[in-house]
Amino acid sequence: MISKRPIVALGFLLPALAVYGLFIVYPLANGLWLSLTDSRGGPKADFVGLEQYSRLLTDGEVLRAVRTTVVYAFGVVVFQNIFGLLMARAMYNRPRIRKLVSVLILMPTLVAPVMASFIFSYLYAPDGTINQVLRGLGLESFTRIWLGNPDTALAAVALVNTWMFAGYSAAIFLAGYLALPADVLEAADLDGASGFRRFRTVEWPLLAHSLTVNITLSLIGSLKVFEFPFVLTNGGPAGSTTTLTLLVYRKVFGGAGEFAYGVTIAVLLLVIVVVLSSVATSVLRMREKRI
Repeated sequence: MISKRPIVALGFLLPALAVYGLFIVYPLANGLWLSLTDSRGGPKADFVGLEQYSRLLTDGEVLRAVRTTVVYAFGVVVFQNIFGLLMARAMYNRPRIRKLVSVLILMPTLVAPVMASFIFSYLYAPDGTINQVLRGLGLESFTRIWLGNPDTALAAVALVNTWMFAGYSAAIFLAGYLALPADVLEAADLDGASGFRRFRTVEWPLLAHSLTVNITLSLIGSLKVFEFPFVLTNGGPAGSTTTLTLLVYRKVFGGAGEFAYGVTIAVLLLVIVVVLSSVATSVLRMREKRI
């Protein structure tokens, strides 16, 4: 007699598989097909093979966007996790205010990215709050046209991203802190380990899993960033904040008849996200095993 369990299990899986196929597999397959055509967004699309991909290799605009995206992601990942770790350690060492602070640091995530970008656009304005505070402190030489200077625009945009999601990183690190074995911490106290020494030899190695999760999530999120550079600078000045997602938007919806090429850039972005996140996760997983 054939067991009904596989059939029942398949029955439960079918709705999820149907949704996954409709919203993930089909758009991905369709996008790959469009990248091999000369589609302009209409019903007509002729197959051109790898012509769009060969164009990518010599397109200076795309290569610059790749560099900008990677630099942006690197900065966000580093500083978001540093700030998150510092906040998590401070909360762990102060249990009385932990609940209140954990709520406060997550409040920026409740703001829509577009709204946060508009708020910071006023803060970054030449006569905005940041420059006014610097002038009030007698540091007028440090004032800048933050979003209008190619040397500072990308960092200014990345700071907004970091401000908004550092609370997420802090929450994950705090969960890692709360899971630290009590006997290990007691042993460290008995050995006289405190301050930075305790952090370096005990806490940091035991937070390996939290670090893996944080870096993976922040890396994927920052590589796919769109709202912050779109609202704050629209890719300027002089293309210094044009990320791959912003470039895809321009090619696909810009009306220049480069729909297929925009989809090809999106495929490139997908490959970059998958490769970099996979490499980072693999390296961090190996670090966890060594520890």
